[in-house]
Amino acid sequence: MNQSGYMDGKVCIVTGASTGIGRVTALELARQGAHVVLVCRNREKGESAIAEIQEKTGSTKTELLLCDMSSQKDIRRAAAEFLGKHDRLDVLVNNAGAINDKYEKTVDGLELTFATNHLGYFLFTELLLETLKKSSPARIVNVASDAHKAGKMNWDDLQLEKGFSGWAAYAQSKLANILFTFELARKLEGTGVTANCVHPGVVASGFGQNNKGIIKMFYSVAAPFLKSNEGGAKTQIYLASSPEVEGVSGKYFANIKPLNPSARARSNEDAKRLWDVSEKLTR
Repeated sequence: MNQSGYMDGKVCIVTGASTGIGRVTALELARQGAHVVLVCRNREKGESAIAEIQEKTGSTKTELLLCDMSSQKDIRRAAAEFLGKHDRLDVLVNNAGAINDKYEKTVDGLELTFATNHLGYFLFTELLLETLKKSSPARIVNVASDAHKAGKMNWDDLQLEKGFSGWAAYAQSKLANILFTFELARKLEGTGVTANCVHPGVVASGFGQNNKGIIKMFYSVAAPFLKSNEGGAKTQIYLASSPEVEGVSGKYFANIKPLNPSARARSNEDAKRLWDVSEKLTR
C-alpha cells in the first residue's frame, strides 16, 4: 500500500491521537518516517502515546500539542503554536471526536458534540489551510462515520436545544463532516491540497465509554464484534500516506474503497449552507 520512503520527512498532524484509531494512525505515520504532531486533550495520555510510538518505531520525530477541540480559543492557540514551530504541513488528519448522551454546552455556548466533531475540524483546518497550500501536494483526512446515514442537518436548531438525543447529535455531526469535506475539496481544486473523509467502521476503541445508559451499553455489548483499532485506522492511514491516492479528492472512503454516502451528504446546497453557518459560528 505504501512505497518505502514516501512519508520520509513529511509533517503530519493527527488530532485525538492519545487513544484509539488516532493513536494507531500517529504510530503508523511515524513508522513510515513522518514527523508526527499528536494533538491531545490530556497531557498524560498524549505522553504515553508518544512513549509507545518511540518504543515501537524508534522514531524521535514526534511531538505533543495539547488542545481541547471543543474550545475555539484553545484551537486558535494550538494552531498558532504549531505554526510558530513549523513552516510546512503535509497531512492533517482530523480524527478527534466524541459522542455524548447528555446535553452539554462548550465554553463558546455551543452544543458539545457539534462543536467538537464538526466545528473543531472546520476551524482547525481553516487556521492551517494556508500552510497546507504552501506545502502542496498536501492532504486533509476527515474521520466521519456511516452514522451520517441516520443524520440530518437541523437547520432551525443545529444545537439541538429543542430536543436533544446523543445519537441524533452524533449522526448530525458525522453528516456535517462529509458535507464539510466535499465543500472543502471543491474550494481546494487546483491548489494541490486534497480533502477526503472516511468511515473507520465501528471500532472497539473505548469510544463512547464517557457515557452512561444506552450508548455505553451498546459499545460494551458490541465490543467482541467490533473492529480493532488497527483495523479501524487502516483506511485513514491509507488516505494519509498512500501514493495510490495522490490527487484524489472529495471522496468518502470505507475499507480502502471510495463509496457513495447518503443523498443528504451529497447535497451541494447543504454543503455551502453549512460552510456559511460554520464561518459565522467560528467568527
